[in-house]
Amino acid sequence: MKRSEIEKSIAWAKELLKKNNFFLPPFAYWKAEDWEKDREQTRAIRQTMLGWDVTDFGMGDFNTIGAVLFTIRNGDVKNPKIGTPYAEKVILLTEGQRLPMHYHAIKTEDIINRGGGIMFMKLYNAKPNGDPDMEHEVIVYADGYRKRVKPGEEFYVEHGSSVTLPPGLHHIFGAKSGSGDLIAGEVSSVNDDKTDNYFYEKVSRFITLEEDIPSIHLLCNELKV
Repeated sequence: MKRSEIEKSIAWAKELLKKNNFFLPPFAYWKAEDWEKDREQTRAIRQTMLGWDVTDFGMGDFNTIGAVLFTIRNGDVKNPKIGTPYAEKVILLTEGQRLPMHYHAIKTEDIINRGGGIMFMKLYNAKPNGDPDMEHEVIVYADGYRKRVKPGEEFYVEHGSSVTLPPGLHHIFGAKSGSGDLIAGEVSSVNDDKTDNYFYEKVSRFITLEEDIPSIHLLCNELKV
């Protein structure tokens, strides 16, 4: 993705959050040069990969598969003394945009509709080899309510509602077409984007950047410890 696309997407995300009275911590608004100040005081932010993440997952079609994410709090799976023993993200999706199918081997997460549009979701159990099970129904908890869904059955998550995704459950979610742009939340155990994402689709978790303009913001994977 081009740096200009990244900056445009972050500006859009800030505006969507402002419109919905969702506020981010101060470092969300730092410019690239601000990260060179007080490096020792910001070490935990860098180590736990807090901050902005804009990705098309290497698919080259950001309007269909992609998202703007901001990690608000997180820990370090290798060092429990750093950060928090849980994670929180906000995931912003344009109408019709979705995340690729994937599961986590370790992380349990609640995916929440925080505002904007309506969230759609599809679920599949993971087979022992990691492939999605296209035959057996899924048992999942939505706001604590136990429900059964068919594999790949599309269902909707309304404002304020959530779905708990345990390890080993393939999931796809995004902003339902015709409902508007979506603010999704994620509250989970410690997040490790480097090793605990298992994608069924052929994607890349982090993008390759094309520097067509000077950077304003740094992405979480650009922050040097």
